[in-house]
Amino acid sequence: MLGEADHPDDLQVNLDRVSHIIEKMWMNGNDGYGKLKLLPTPMGNICKTLLDNGVKLGVSSRGSGNVGADGNVSEFEIVTVDIVANPSAPDAYPDPLYEAIMNGRRSDIIMDVAKAINHDTKAEKYLQEEVLNMINNLDIRRK
Repeated sequence: MLGEADHPDDLQVNLDRVSHIIEKMWMNGNDGYGKLKLLPTPMGNICKTLLDNGVKLGVSSRGSGNVGADGNVSEFEIVTVDIVANPSAPDAYPDPLYEAIMNGRRSDIIMDVAKAINHDTKAEKYLQEEVLNMINNLDIRRK
């Protein structure tokens, strides 16, 4: 599923505004989770530049449904999830895993070992261990 940078006024996904592809989505109770990948489109590059410079971006679902007088939504059909500056849900700020890894304290080791794999097959095992160690030690919020 494709997503855009910022919400448009309608439910149509506009190809000239696409910034990312949603690779996976799932629900855990009332909480939605997903995995998205930024695309090298003009809007995707804007989002990447913002993230690379420390801007905290959020996500927001886009779809249609019926809103009751109590504010509850029924019969919601999701169209996509967009990247936004100010999501309406307070915890809708995903953890940018790639950026956390590349800015981590051991990222230089992982990059050196990844390059060494091209010339030394024994380095592959070490790389796997270092990647797992780095992921386990990431300082990101866990849900």
